[in-house]
Amino acid sequence: MSLRVVIDTNIVLSALLFQKGRLSWVRHAWQNATVTPVVCRETAAELMRVLTYPKFKLTAEDRNESLADFLPWAEIVTLPEKWPEIPECRDAHDHVFLALARFAEVDALVTGDNDLLTLRDGFNPPILTAKELKNLLASP
Repeated sequence: MSLRVVIDTNIVLSALLFQKGRLSWVRHAWQNATVTPVVCRETAAELMRVLTYPKFKLTAEDRNESLADFLPWAEIVTLPEKWPEIPECRDAHDHVFLALARFAEVDALVTGDNDLLTLRDGFNPPILTAKELKNLLASP
């Protein structure tokens, strides 16, 4: 059984770009279908935008390869014009992750972003750190 999860951009980016880093297991989890990332046009556009940051020094080919290492494993959901009700978040860029998680009825929203983590209490689906997701996947 695969857990359907919304994964924030920073975690996806770390899993893609730092293949021997502490979050590399996330990439293997979607490639092994242990998790199914759920994305929408807006979250995919955010990932594409961040991949162009000069600090990563990625060529167009590098960016395309990164996307090819992620998007084929993702389930694509179209958000409705009127988003579901979500709590107010300090960072407006995070609203889409909350809306997608709620609308797609995923098993969890996975993030390391403190602005999202502060909304954990009372938000459904659960908001988990990557470490908490790893522990959940390891439990029987």
